Order: sequence, then C-alpha cells, then structure tokens
Amino acid sequence: MTVTPGHTEELIEVAGATIQVLKGGEGEPLLILHGAGGNPGWLGYHQALSQHFTVHAPSHPGYDKSSRPDWIGTINDMAHFYRRFIEEAGLAPVHLMGFSMGGWLAAEIAAMCPPSLKSLVLVDAAGIKPQVGDITEIFMISREQAQTLRFYDPKQVPDYETLVDRKLTPEEEDAQWRNREMASRLCWKPYLHNPKLPAYLRGVKIPTLIVWGRQDAIIPLNCGELYHQALSHSTLHVIDSCGHSPGVEKPQEFLRPVLEFLSKQN
Repeated sequence: MTVTPGHTEELIEVAGATIQVLKGGEGEPLLILHGAGGNPGWLGYHQALSQHFTVHAPSHPGYDKSSRPDWIGTINDMAHFYRRFIEEAGLAPVHLMGFSMGGWLAAEIAAMCPPSLKSLVLVDAAGIKPQVGDITEIFMISREQAQTLRFYDPKQVPDYETLVDRKLTPEEEDAQWRNREMASRLCWKPYLHNPKLPAYLRGVKIPTLIVWGRQDAIIPLNCGELYHQALSHSTLHVIDSCGHSPGVEKPQEFLRPVLEFLSKQN
C-alpha cells in the first residue's frame, strides 16, 4: 500500500468485521472502492478529491488489514456488507466511486440500495461480460505481467518508479497474496462478471459517470459501453491513450470530468 500525507488510518467494526479505512478531507462523503489487487493507499487522486469531499477508502473484508467474516464469499455478499457499512457509518446519501472490481461492486450496491447513493462513478469497471473482446485472465498471470497490462504507456505515469515499479516489502508481498486469494474467491465463477447485472441496472436512476481508458487491455471499452446502455442516467467519458488505471496513468484527465460531474451532484 502506497501512502501520502493528508489522511488518517483507522480500524472500525462493521457487520462483524474489522475494517481498515483511510479517511481524509472535508465535505460530503465520497466512498471509494478499490479493485481486485487491494487498496492502493492514499494516492494523488485521493488527495485531490479530499479537497472537495470527505473521502473514505476502506480495504474490503479479506483484504490488507481487514478481517473477513465467513459469510462473505461473493461480490453479492460484499455488496450487502457495504450496504451495512454505509448505514452504520452514517454516510448516506453518499457519492460512490469504484475502480475495476470495485466498480462492479459499486454497480451491485447501486442496484441493491439506490436511496443510499447520491451519485455513482464507475472507473474501468468489471461486472459486465463484453460483447467485443475479452476480460484478461488476471489470476493466470504474474503481478509483473498484470502491471504491464495495466498501463497504455508507463512513461506517462507520474512517479511510476515510486508507485508501481518498486520492490515490495515482505509485509506487502504477504498482503498481495492474501488479496489475490480473496479476489479469486469473489470473482472466479463466473469470471469477473454477473450475467444478471445489466438487467439489475436498468431500473437504476442514480446520476452516473462512467470513465474508461480507451486502450484498457484488462477490461475492454465495450464493457463501459454496455454499462452506459444499462444505466439510463449515465455519461460515458473515454480517456485517449490510457489503459486500465486512468487515476494513476492520467490523473489530471481523470480528475477533470470526475470533479465536474460530482460538483453538479452537490
């Protein structure tokens, strides 16, 4: 986990689990859900968003320092957990943002409890099976191979050597393996999608921004297009020359539409 100043870290008890949460900023609550690899820490985009919102960035149950209740074994289970998290933390109505697997999770939450959400931001989200292209088998490749696929051009990633291309500590390596095990438990069958999700989303009226890197080599842009079709109150914003992680690869081009969208929901 990569951490920069400007936030606090705490452990809270929710739904029978001890959850690690990074928190910073002031304003309306913004809940950020990380992807399959685990909580990336408090990155530049967290800090930028915390200038306008109170950002809550938990590690999912079973990830990093968070415990895993026995009843959580699917993305649907995790969505029920976050329904309780939002309620018990007093966050509703909350702005909800999810990256990759976290975007899938955010979409499931939106279908489950729309009154709790003020807006929804999906970033290169899993959850819908593409009609064009395939979702990369991330559990069949190494961490190094996944990092290579994550970016369109690593040279345009600010602080690439610090954020990505660095040797992990033994504790970080242990967390990576634990996170990978939890991700495979949640996402393996069916692989990184829910065939019923498009049908669930057709009744969702929450204002939604979908952000996608055009050259995403992990989850193809067609998935973003299918989300846009399923969500009647959505806008699709595509970032050119960008891969799976626009918040890291092109942070300014990512933040501009996100902040513009969120400011209209306040």
